[in-house]
Amino acid sequence: MKTINDISFAGKKALIRVDFNVPQDENKKVTDNTRIVAAKPTIDKILNDGGSVIIMTHLGRPKGKVNPEFSLSQIVDEVSKVLGKEVKFASDCIGEVAEKAAAELQAGEILLLENLRFYNEEEAGDEEFAAKLAKLGDVYVNDAFGTAHRAHASTAVIAKFFPSTKFFGLLMAKELEAIDKVLRSGEKPVTAILGGSKVSTKITIIENILPAVDNLIIGGGMSFTFIKALGGNIGTSLLEADKMDLALEILEKAKLNNVKVFLPVDVIAADEFNNDAHREEVDIYHIPENMMGMDAGSKTREIFHDVIMNSRTILWNGPIGVFEMENFSAGTKALGDSIDEATQLGAFSLVGGGDSVAFVKQNGYADKVSYVSTGGGAMLESLEGLELPGVAAINN
Repeated sequence: MKTINDISFAGKKALIRVDFNVPQDENKKVTDNTRIVAAKPTIDKILNDGGSVIIMTHLGRPKGKVNPEFSLSQIVDEVSKVLGKEVKFASDCIGEVAEKAAAELQAGEILLLENLRFYNEEEAGDEEFAAKLAKLGDVYVNDAFGTAHRAHASTAVIAKFFPSTKFFGLLMAKELEAIDKVLRSGEKPVTAILGGSKVSTKITIIENILPAVDNLIIGGGMSFTFIKALGGNIGTSLLEADKMDLALEILEKAKLNNVKVFLPVDVIAADEFNNDAHREEVDIYHIPENMMGMDAGSKTREIFHDVIMNSRTILWNGPIGVFEMENFSAGTKALGDSIDEATQLGAFSLVGGGDSVAFVKQNGYADKVSYVSTGGGAMLESLEGLELPGVAAINN
């Protein structure tokens, strides 16, 4: 893997693609700077070598038009604060303004270019647009894992203009190493925990990871399709009726791959989708007709805990209950506690995919696992076995 550790940036201008698509409040103040913090080690390395940094990123969905609401000028102060250095700003990402700002940049300085997505050509993967961006730097660095699954001008096409001077940033390298640990090089036993609402969104992930894992824990809303397919009564629980045959196929494939599958055995059921609904713990195969499963039950939590404690590599994607409602969050919290405990005993744990990342951040587990992926879609596509355009562009 070609990373920035393979080169000295002394006297060089590094054109670096990051993912600073950060959330903001109504006053355009950044409310979560995690993505900026994540890029800091890469930027620091370049500056410490004696190079300068030209940052490319997008913000929001301006749909190819200049829109002040999505101007990166609004995040300059936050980026400066996180990096501990003044950040210069160019009011365009290509053309005369950008070229002049890049040309004047001195060693040790940082320049942030205006929103790439003010141009349709960015998302279209336009080669001419990529060439205009490429003119600004001597070296290309991709540190934007969150957009690596997109074949955009700044994430994939631009790399062809840097045949021998294109590298992964430190964040990208960490993301790829974490996924490699789960799929290839991780210490066994390897356990994958897949939750969330639908089997349909996880099919390709399950099929791709079966040869790599020893245990597969299936929880959350998607588990009811499996239970129903196995003959259970699931009341009004979430069901993808057209995926029941597929669920049985997955169980069969798991058996052929010698993968042990663990489904919930009990649930906290409720009579309506509401935090204050009447609730009771019931056998998952015998949920009353007027009730729905909302969280993992106590026996399920114990079973999942034992599996996790006997694992050396753990992938967690998706909650196992409606954690947004306090009364149905205990199962997912118990899962977080189990992964925390296993990690402290030396297991490698990777958390990725929208809802599980939101859960670990909101509930203080982010520092208790080995790695929290910064790229939901990119991580899921990697787990599906797809080569991401942003990764292929550096590797090839």
